[in-house]
Amino acid sequence: VQLQAFGGGLVQAGGSLRLSCVASGRTFSTYAMGWFRQAPGKEREFVGGIDWSGDSTYFVVPVNDRFTISRDNTKNTVYLQMNSLKPEDSAVYYCAVLASYGLAIANHWGQGTQVTVSS
Repeated sequence: VQLQAFGGGLVQAGGSLRLSCVASGRTFSTYAMGWFRQAPGKEREFVGGIDWSGDSTYFVVPVNDRFTISRDNTKNTVYLQMNSLKPEDSAVYYCAVLASYGLAIANHWGQGTQVTVSS
């Protein structure tokens, strides 16, 4: 499966962005999906995931309900809606096919999209 993420950009603190990740293939609807991020000089960290149906999501990083993950299986797309962005949210964001819902282990990676939040 190939993943392509887009929607990043430069936004002021307090602003919003919606990242999208489009997957190739016919089995997208069977995958748990996740978002990771990597800030300069830091290790890549798991942001959160969504199960195959879209009914269940969870976040690992303390986003305090600022972020929402959703998916549209008819479009092979998973989304990360980010509101009330903070400078510390600046990072390259990656979508990934998870080994299993609940695990922060990726089987396939997208190429990443840069998010920069200015103060």
